[in-house]
Amino acid sequence: MLNVHSYFSFKYGLLSIDRLMEWAVRNHVRTLALTDINSTAGSLEFVRQAQKQGIRPLLGVDFRNGAEQQFVAIARNNAGFQSINAFLSKHLHTGAPIPAFTDELQDCFVIYPQTNIPTRELKPYEYLAIKPREVTRIRFLSKLPREKLIACPVYTLPEEGDFELHCVLRAIDLNTLVSKLADTDTAHKEDVFLTKKQLTDYYQELPEAFENLKTVIQSSCIDFTLGAEATSQNLKTWTGSQDSDYQKVRELSLAGLAYRYGDSPSFAIRRRVITELRVIRQMGYLSYFLISWDIVKYARDQGYFYVGRGSGANSVVAYLLRITDVDPIELDLYFERFINLFRKSPPDFDMDFSSWDREDVTRYIFERYENVVLLATHSTFQWRAVIREVGKVFGVPPYEIERLQKTPEQNLDHHARLILTYGDRLSGFPSHLSVHAGGIIISERPIHYYTATSLPPKGFPLTHFDMHIAEDVGLYKFDVLGQRGLGKIKDALEIIRENQPDRLPIDIHDIKLFKEDELVKINLREAKAIGCFYVESPAMRMLLTKLRAEDYLTLVAASSIIRPGVAKSGMMREYILRFRIPERRKEAHPVLWKIMPDTYGIMVYQEDVIKVAHYFAGLTLAEADVLRRGMSGKYRSREEFQQVRDKFFANCEARGYEPAVSADVWRQIESFAGYAFAKGHSASYAIESYQSMFLKSHYPLEFMVAVINNGGGFYSRELYIHEARMHGADIQLPCVNTSENETIIRGKTIYLGLNFIKELEHHTVHEVLMDRQKKGAFLSVDDFVKRVSISLDQLSLLIRIGAFRFTGKDKKALLWHAYFLLGNTGKSQNKPSLFDPPVKKYKLPEIEHEAIEDVYDEVELLGFPLESPFNLLSEKRNDCVPASKLPLHINKVVLVMGYLVATKHTSTSKGDRMYFGTFLDEDGEFIDTVHFPPVTKKFPFTGKGIYLMRGKVMEEFDAISLEVNAMKRLKYMTMEV
Repeated sequence: MLNVHSYFSFKYGLLSIDRLMEWAVRNHVRTLALTDINSTAGSLEFVRQAQKQGIRPLLGVDFRNGAEQQFVAIARNNAGFQSINAFLSKHLHTGAPIPAFTDELQDCFVIYPQTNIPTRELKPYEYLAIKPREVTRIRFLSKLPREKLIACPVYTLPEEGDFELHCVLRAIDLNTLVSKLADTDTAHKEDVFLTKKQLTDYYQELPEAFENLKTVIQSSCIDFTLGAEATSQNLKTWTGSQDSDYQKVRELSLAGLAYRYGDSPSFAIRRRVITELRVIRQMGYLSYFLISWDIVKYARDQGYFYVGRGSGANSVVAYLLRITDVDPIELDLYFERFINLFRKSPPDFDMDFSSWDREDVTRYIFERYENVVLLATHSTFQWRAVIREVGKVFGVPPYEIERLQKTPEQNLDHHARLILTYGDRLSGFPSHLSVHAGGIIISERPIHYYTATSLPPKGFPLTHFDMHIAEDVGLYKFDVLGQRGLGKIKDALEIIRENQPDRLPIDIHDIKLFKEDELVKINLREAKAIGCFYVESPAMRMLLTKLRAEDYLTLVAASSIIRPGVAKSGMMREYILRFRIPERRKEAHPVLWKIMPDTYGIMVYQEDVIKVAHYFAGLTLAEADVLRRGMSGKYRSREEFQQVRDKFFANCEARGYEPAVSADVWRQIESFAGYAFAKGHSASYAIESYQSMFLKSHYPLEFMVAVINNGGGFYSRELYIHEARMHGADIQLPCVNTSENETIIRGKTIYLGLNFIKELEHHTVHEVLMDRQKKGAFLSVDDFVKRVSISLDQLSLLIRIGAFRFTGKDKKALLWHAYFLLGNTGKSQNKPSLFDPPVKKYKLPEIEHEAIEDVYDEVELLGFPLESPFNLLSEKRNDCVPASKLPLHINKVVLVMGYLVATKHTSTSKGDRMYFGTFLDEDGEFIDTVHFPPVTKKFPFTGKGIYLMRGKVMEEFDAISLEVNAMKRLKYMTMEV
């Protein structure tokens, strides 16, 4: 079988690699080729699974322009696969059509369809495909060279009945109705998977074609070492030799010792460095460290701010090379989580940059190194989305599709059942390639040895396989990520320098100073962390309160136990109980307590899985690492993971543990499900949190401006403006004479940026700022219209938001004036003139202006009012308890009034929806609420605004919340918003 499609023939093929292998095993196929259409996304996974099943894999590509096949290329060997990948990539990068014939492919067999027969003489490696339906027309093939015919059916449809599903995919791809598909848009109905007997029966009349098929199969061989036996295929050396690499890492480490630990580092530190260097060298990871060092060094040289995260923080060498700012000695980080002689997977460095700096760092990597490529992910059809897509290609109206998505089991007609059936079958299918969040591969060999590449809009080549296959082949990624939190810190430092130039410069990497800062400790303990990286969400603020967090180690633990894996297992609550109640710690299993004393016998970090599996269950370090990796996604289904799981329970039984204890420990391990952080990763997050907390604590106004300009964070920009006001800021609306595009601060006055104004166009803002920079402040609306080309609609936005309040004139009067200024054209011409054109004289009618109108202009144009929304209420209430008084009403039912800030929903164990709410009271203080399913159904959230709530005041470890039992949204004056 030489022309076989999987579902990595995107929106064309129907079989996953798993199901393709099942078919091959079921039909006793010994050799099988995969030739997806203009794609090698499934190639190496196909090889991996084929090798495991004892099937000899062949690789190739079905080259097509649209659905029109040009030829099929089969690689004779790995060099041929590289040639195919290079050829395909050239066309994918340029968008040039696939040619009808080519001489560029080396070490390949090329098979042409009957619709594309070369006019020249065929070369030794070229053949003409004969499909089963073409054999019956043998008498018409007399002119064709019999010795060049090859049996080559197309394997697209697992069964004949799958043609309709294939048509649905094709219609989705072509964005058309199924009924409008042409025959040339789809596979042929006879392109079904054939058994070996069917294949031989079809070609009895053409033995030459069958012999040629055997020849191609026997002459082709693909050999990749994949999975557990694979060795690193990354760039082998940084300097050109292993010895030189080692000397370079050693030299950098010695220099880093003085920077990190002073002139006299302890014996324990020096011994740790020597141990790590030996293991790093033995494992062949010297170049990985040096490349990571080179990347962050470039960033420092450019003045870019970065954070090194991931399990790399477990390495003191990484700390010395300044790849990370986490001190693994201080945290007693488990180096074996990062690298050990039994672990097959390589180190893991996540290097975070601000989003705009990241682009330049990526460019540097591609220019500095050869064989560099971005890592792909396979975007898949999700259920709701695929129902929408299937509905569209059947011509179903949007409202009907929405009904199907919401209530898929009610009042189903034939079409609806068909849509749901096809939607279910396509759910999880790969749809297209996407770019991994930050993965970059630097290979020793040319990347086309392993995969073809596409060229996404950013202009850097992209693999066809994802990170799991990359690891299987031994290509390990560098994670170069963009993060808004770093943008906040970087911008805050610059804003502080501008707004408080007399202050001493801040060394943002002086983490030791931040850890001992009393104001930071107070704000952490009281969870005053709005705007700060990773610690500002309602759940995290609640956790900080319960833990009374005021030190680094507690914050590191909090950064991990807030994750879904730990929280889902119930271990987050148990950790809090053992943290706050020493007697509770006695309930820990003695072995687990001995393994994890710093977390009271509770698994909190990823490396705890390794520790427990190794010391509790007696697994080897290699097996324990398979278990840890198996907690994430795809690897859980791997045979290796299942074997380790079985051994875990067998060892526990052999060690005499009660089955209930073993099951509970396994439940904790399993609940991590890839969500828990490595301790070094949590520590990296805590470092960034400390940096944010220091800036917020000592420079709250400048920091909040940076947060606003970086798009906010967990909350909307409105809350960050409120937070700045709570710290004494004077908040000013946008002004054409003062504001920039982004928000600025002058002293304690914050001017909102022009980018806050909804529907104000970018080119308008640009022209205003450029003209003001050249000619100075605008004197009036007349002066503004003369200098700036602007439409009446755009000018109206500026007037209504108060951007011309410096004139001292009423907004309605300015709007009338603007109308007469711009005349019938509705747009200023901005043309130079010796004389100002006369403005038609007009008399304004009596204008009444109420302050409430300005507030609603703000709500419409900004999305929120600058003044307190409580001033908009149509009726005042004096019977509500403010947030500051709630601790006096524990276990009592009270009335509370709050302005909705954020909601978060979750599902109970029974699948019922419940909510957590975050509100501000009239004093600007937070109120946290819980809405259980019965209350959620009876009293739902109905939009933004102020809610009157009745509920019971609850307290747990100093954290106050309101368990709501009734709620309604209050009305504003004159209108609802």
